[in-house]
Amino acid sequence: MTAAACGGGGGAPAASGADDGPVTLRFYWWGSDSRHQYTQQLIEQYQAANPGVTIEAEFSGFDDYWDRLATATAGGDAPDVMQQDTRYVAEYAERGALADLTEFMPGVIDTAQLDEPMLKTGQLDGTSYAIPTGVNAFALLANPKLFADTGVAVPDDTTWTWDQMVQVAGQVSAAGGGQVFGVQDLGFNETSLEIFARQRGEALFDESGDVGFTRQTVVDWWNTMLALRDSGGTSPPSISVESQAGGVDGSLTANGRAALGSWWTNQLPAISSATGQDMELLRWPGESPQAGMYLKPAMFWSISSRSEHPEAAAKFIDYLINSPEAAELALSDRGLPINTALREQIVPKLKPADQRSAAFVEEITPSLAEPPGLPPQGAGEVQRILQQLHEQVLFDQLTVDEAADRFMSELDAATA
Repeated sequence: MTAAACGGGGGAPAASGADDGPVTLRFYWWGSDSRHQYTQQLIEQYQAANPGVTIEAEFSGFDDYWDRLATATAGGDAPDVMQQDTRYVAEYAERGALADLTEFMPGVIDTAQLDEPMLKTGQLDGTSYAIPTGVNAFALLANPKLFADTGVAVPDDTTWTWDQMVQVAGQVSAAGGGQVFGVQDLGFNETSLEIFARQRGEALFDESGDVGFTRQTVVDWWNTMLALRDSGGTSPPSISVESQAGGVDGSLTANGRAALGSWWTNQLPAISSATGQDMELLRWPGESPQAGMYLKPAMFWSISSRSEHPEAAAKFIDYLINSPEAAELALSDRGLPINTALREQIVPKLKPADQRSAAFVEEITPSLAEPPGLPPQGAGEVQRILQQLHEQVLFDQLTVDEAADRFMSELDAATA
């Protein structure tokens, strides 16, 4: 990780109370270069308004972040303030690594304008261990140029079904001559399975933290993924695996070779920029009569339980989520702000792609069910397990039934 102490100008509430006097806070996050740059500006603003506080910044890419955070935490050297993810909050909280934020709410961390359903997603057994930075949704991105070039109409996302998606994807691929595919493979991210399950009244995990979907649901989901492969609606397995490993930049979606792909709403600007197209956001198929999509915390802020300055750390988090200056720097990079007043404030200042993303989230929100609670300890293994099994299914190394049995048993073991 890169470490730096920053100073500069800006506005933020002054530090006071139990942490009066010189305070040094270590602050970890993951993200892109652009995120690092504006976060450094946030730090400079805060330090300028709080001369007694020094923020030591440490950051990395997503994968390295978790290895290094785990090592630091195990060694008793966790940062005071850290970025957290839905998959890992329960794991860190149950190991006693995260501070109880409830005592700082609303006195230090002002919750008056925070999205209440989202705020609850950082709670475990009624205790808040994490504050969402903002919200986004897992959706499909459509490339209108590829649809036009192949003579296939962009589907009506308010009514289409999974079978219709298979059909549409096959039509695009057939007209694409092996260079363009209907949809980038959807089977490598567990959220697509979660949405599929929620449309059936099930869940990835139930309120007790146990597996919340039936074996038949995962069989049906995998059969749908194979229908896409077998119809030619998605790329051959070798290309699908290569695209998955390439991240955003190496994806078929970003390279203009897939008419549809599954992405988070806050990734719309990056994909639009890569393709040079005004990409469109679509609901997942099968959202009627029961919605499976939901608003998800983009990420969280948490405090180490071993922080020597928890109140100062809480004040810094309050600045990150409630300061207009912070909101205007972050915009929608960490999701649309959890502070609903600031969410309205920044929308007119967003770039066109970000505005389309915000409009889409606003449009779908009334039809969505409550977001799921925090997944259990071990949930960080779900995507790894699913990706390994999905690759074997794609190459016919496992049957769907064999993969479903292994997924259920490995998921039980990981979260036991």
